[in-house]
Amino acid sequence: MNTSVRFKNLESSEALKNYVSDKLSRLDKYFNGPGEANVVLSIEKFRHSAEINISGDRLTIHGKEETEEMYAAIDMVLDKLEVQIKRNKQKNRAHRTKTKVEPTGNQGTHEGVGEPSTPPRVDVHPIEYKPMDVDEAIMQMDLISDNFLVFTNARTDMVNVLYRQKDGNYGLIQPRP
Repeated sequence: MNTSVRFKNLESSEALKNYVSDKLSRLDKYFNGPGEANVVLSIEKFRHSAEINISGDRLTIHGKEETEEMYAAIDMVLDKLEVQIKRNKQKNRAHRTKTKVEPTGNQGTHEGVGEPSTPPRVDVHPIEYKPMDVDEAIMQMDLISDNFLVFTNARTDMVNVLYRQKDGNYGLIQPRP
């Protein structure tokens, strides 16, 4: 991992640079390609702060900690960054497996806050409809045993839909002229 260490209000120290580099090397296992880390170590009065920005694998993570000791601040911010990296990697892994398992939609039941939702897949079935009156359409429905029939009403010359209701009766959908 490419590491750049900057010091603010603090003398540059090889021991701190080596400590940060060694600690950041344990995060290399989470990245496939080369990562880049920008580290800023600063002191203000009695507060020692460590701020680290890591970018790599389409992931940018930021962490900052302040304590009374610099080494403790570095350890705490690295622990915090490791948790963030694991959480993002797990989220990406879960997202990839979800799309592999459910490629045909029906993902509306798994929607959560903050998750991107994909529109459901629409299957288009072209049908042929011919002019007939409602009585003839009912007879056709009995012959084909489908739950609906699309036809052109011979009286109004408009497209109608005849459907079978759960109680066995029929329903008719007619557009208004």
